[in-house]
Amino acid sequence: MEKAEVRKQIRELKRAVPLEEKLRRSEGIMRQVEALPAFQQAKVVLLYWSMADEVQTHAFVEKWYRNKVLLLPCVDGDDLRLRRYTGPECMVAGEQFGIGEPTGEEWKDLDSVELIMVPGVAFDPTGNRMGRGRGFYDRLLKSTPNALKVGVAFDFQMLDTIPVEAFDVKMDTVITETA
Repeated sequence: MEKAEVRKQIRELKRAVPLEEKLRRSEGIMRQVEALPAFQQAKVVLLYWSMADEVQTHAFVEKWYRNKVLLLPCVDGDDLRLRRYTGPECMVAGEQFGIGEPTGEEWKDLDSVELIMVPGVAFDPTGNRMGRGRGFYDRLLKSTPNALKVGVAFDFQMLDTIPVEAFDVKMDTVITETA
């Protein structure tokens, strides 16, 4: 299948799952993330502020921001800049997509990021990830080579194979509801 076909298929599957169900499924995925020794030991973690169709992260961010340095991406043109989440009052709607983004200074010490939780449209068992098509995460992940890259997805986002390009960055592991 071509990337456009995969994106369309997954978009339809996501639409079929009510938000309440996504929240329930997300809780189990987040418990698995919490159980990772790499997460438990990490001091600086890059998460994402979820959109309605993604594995939900808002409660997870709220739970952990007092115990770890939690960074969230902010869209800046074609790139993602990182800023620290310091509580709900620091969030504003992003200019390009309206996704919540923290205000404050940019976090420039990318070598300090120990774990990155990455959303995606689809993943495969070998760690390949397909995003929404703009390459934001692929560019960011190349600049954080020391961080453990953890893809998170609902079960239906795991496919046997996905189309891969030379610039796509593989995940070190992918966590779903059942894997």
